[in-house]
Amino acid sequence: MLIAILSAFLGGLILNFMPCVFPIISFKIMGLIGHIDNKSRLRKEGIAFMVGVIISMFALTGVLLALRAGGEAVGWGFQLQSPKVVAVLALVMLASALNLSGVFEAGLSLQRIGQHQNGKSGIYVAALTGALAIVVATPCTAPFMASAVGYASVQSAPVALAIFFSLALGFAAPFTLLSFTPSLSKKLPKPGAWMETLKHFLAFPMYAATAWLVWVAAQQTDASGLASILMCCVLLAMTAWTYGIAQRRALLEKKSIWQYAITLCLLATTFYIIFNPNSALRVNTSAQTSTPSETKQSNQATIVKWSPKALADAQNTRRPIFIDFNASWCITCQVNDKNVISTQDVQTALIKTNTIYMVADSTNYNADIVKAMANYGRDGLPLYVVYPANGGQPVILPQVLTKTGFITALENAAKL
Repeated sequence: MLIAILSAFLGGLILNFMPCVFPIISFKIMGLIGHIDNKSRLRKEGIAFMVGVIISMFALTGVLLALRAGGEAVGWGFQLQSPKVVAVLALVMLASALNLSGVFEAGLSLQRIGQHQNGKSGIYVAALTGALAIVVATPCTAPFMASAVGYASVQSAPVALAIFFSLALGFAAPFTLLSFTPSLSKKLPKPGAWMETLKHFLAFPMYAATAWLVWVAAQQTDASGLASILMCCVLLAMTAWTYGIAQRRALLEKKSIWQYAITLCLLATTFYIIFNPNSALRVNTSAQTSTPSETKQSNQATIVKWSPKALADAQNTRRPIFIDFNASWCITCQVNDKNVISTQDVQTALIKTNTIYMVADSTNYNADIVKAMANYGRDGLPLYVVYPANGGQPVILPQVLTKTGFITALENAAKL
């Protein structure tokens, strides 16, 4: 248990460098440099960020444990298997980007547009940033973290909560410690007009995150679902623009009742499109598995759709087996696929070693995949498993693949 807790803390630290968390770096950077000359304020926001991370982690863990207690087979990042949750996250990212672009202001002081948030609102924003960071980070599992989360998934609730609490502490520690570092002010440039330009620039990672989440939703639904989420993005942009007009009118002491009313109507319409009973944002069962049962392209290894039966049949062939557990919402999976698995060198190695290449797509909920991952002691993506041709024990590969390491693993598995 102590090893799992320590591994979770180290995994939380490393999680800050995983691609899933990149969009939140915008808010982290602005939080640090925006109040670098106010040490008391910076410390309070550092603590608030950690509190937001911990509360969000406990909330996700509580839902995860409750679902499992009810018999549901769900794993780390389970919320991103719902197109509606993905749509809401896309809208949150878009709203954050529009805020950074200056379309509207969050926590606006009534003194002037663009002034930094007052004490209370700044703390609330820091806490919400921490909560959002955890939700966005769940598509990734970092080194050390995978084994710890897998261990937690088969333990009692108190043990699981202790491990996830350690994960949250590790994730929040770098930003919070920087907030308590007095020497930081000597290394960063003084606040000034350049910060407004930086703020606008940092909106683009959030726009990129929005595009990614829209793409994920498109993988989970169909053309109607994609049209719905794009319409929601347009409505939200109009909502933010109208709200920004209302804010500016309020600063000029002009009535802005109509603008606020229109804002509420647009926001209500956006969420109605997502959550109404006939919403197009639902899992497209006909496209539940984006991987065909068996496909082959020139110079590319054959891809076989994973299933418990397909794996059992493959084990009878005395050929090495490679199983790629992935999902569209797992950025690390996509990076590994682009930089390693799909490269010609690796594809040639798969063909040369006569390896059966199986893909278990967890973009949408699949109880069999969750159970299979639990059997390997893992609870998060990506997961790469290689079965030797001689019928030996499966080998779990690192979550960040390299060409050399992967090819070596295939060659070792091919030895009889």
